[in-house]
Amino acid sequence: MTATRLSPESWIQAGFDALTAQGPSALKAEALARDLQTTKGSFYWHFKDVPAFHDALLNRWEAESLDGFQTGEENASAVQRLRSLAQHSENTSTIEPAIRAWAHGSEKVAETVARVDAKRLEELDVLLSEIGLSNPELSRIIYAANLGMTELSGLDGQRNEAALGTLVDLVLALYA
Repeated sequence: MTATRLSPESWIQAGFDALTAQGPSALKAEALARDLQTTKGSFYWHFKDVPAFHDALLNRWEAESLDGFQTGEENASAVQRLRSLAQHSENTSTIEPAIRAWAHGSEKVAETVARVDAKRLEELDVLLSEIGLSNPELSRIIYAANLGMTELSGLDGQRNEAALGTLVDLVLALYA
């Protein structure tokens, strides 16, 4: 067993690692304790129960995923900020596809993902409005491409900055 004291953050990171590697069935106190080479008592010291742990995971993911979905530097042009935002998938952690897969089997996770998606789409809508593009379908297209590219990168390891930049350039050219 481990001699170091684990923090809630240690358990949350272990949860993200387990979710990414094995799926939501791995998000159990005993399995996580085994992975961390400690006792379940350490888990229950920090979390009331497994659902409370799941809540902590989701809260952390929501906060980090929204913090990371920024429109770039405030002094940059709206077009530069759009390109930066569209290329956000390069900064997305590997946990996003795992969270989205978990959402297929959990209403609570699906609600969290829907909340994050709504906020991200709202951010895109505002930015496109600044550019003079008010068609909300454009936000969905750019966002969906971003999500799909994140998934694709997880499979083939390729980066997507150029492809997403090209998509933004095409959208801007069509509406110029």
